[in-house]
Formats: sequence, C-alpha cells, structure tokens
Amino acid sequence: MSTLRFGQHLIKASAVFLQTELSFALVNRKPVVPGHVLVCPLRSVERFRDLQPDELADLFSTTQKVANLVEKHFNATSLTIAIQDGPEAGQTVKHVHVHVLPRKQGDFEQNDSIYDELHTTHC
Repeated sequence: MSTLRFGQHLIKASAVFLQTELSFALVNRKPVVPGHVLVCPLRSVERFRDLQPDELADLFSTTQKVANLVEKHFNATSLTIAIQDGPEAGQTVKHVHVHVLPRKQGDFEQNDSIYDELHTTHC
C-alpha cells in the first residue's frame, strides 16, 4: 500500500513506522514532545465508539507495543496516552487516533499542561 488515509490526510506508507493487520503508527507532524506518535486504525473511523471489537483490540495492543518502544527509545520515565474523541474533546482529525507521548520529570512546569498543548496542537 503506497498511502494510508488518516481522516482528511493521506499518509505515505514511508511515514508509517509500524503497521499491523488493523492498525498503523506514525510520528505526529506537530509533536507536543519529542517522540509524540499516533496509533490509528487502518479503517477510517471518526469516533471511538464506532470501532469493531477486533479493531479495538488491535488498536490497544499496538498502542501498548508502540508505547513500550517510545518510552525506551526516548529514555522516558512515564507516558501520556490520550484519545480526543470528538471535536469538543479537541479532536481535529476525524479519524480515531491514540496519542502516545513519552514523559520526563519537568517536561512541563505544570504536569497537566500537556492536555492544553494537545488541545491546541493539531496532528
């Protein structure tokens, strides 16, 4: 497959660093922190509730795998894993995606400021 759909965007397969039967992972174009990646279902699904059980299971197992890799690679001590489900929650791309952000002590003055950054930063 030469391109994948991510909501209204087309993603070159070369930008995808992991693909499973039902999910894919890519680096966020506008990362909040170094190592900020996204995990998405292959099928373009706008809302979390619309995922099929097999897609949900694959999305979360892929997210766990990606999170472990990102945490190690970026020498993080924690992770923020978030889904913005719908426009009022800050979702800007109409395609379910899980944000995986490696975290380190002191990366934000106020720890929860990361959610403000997620809300104002577009994927």
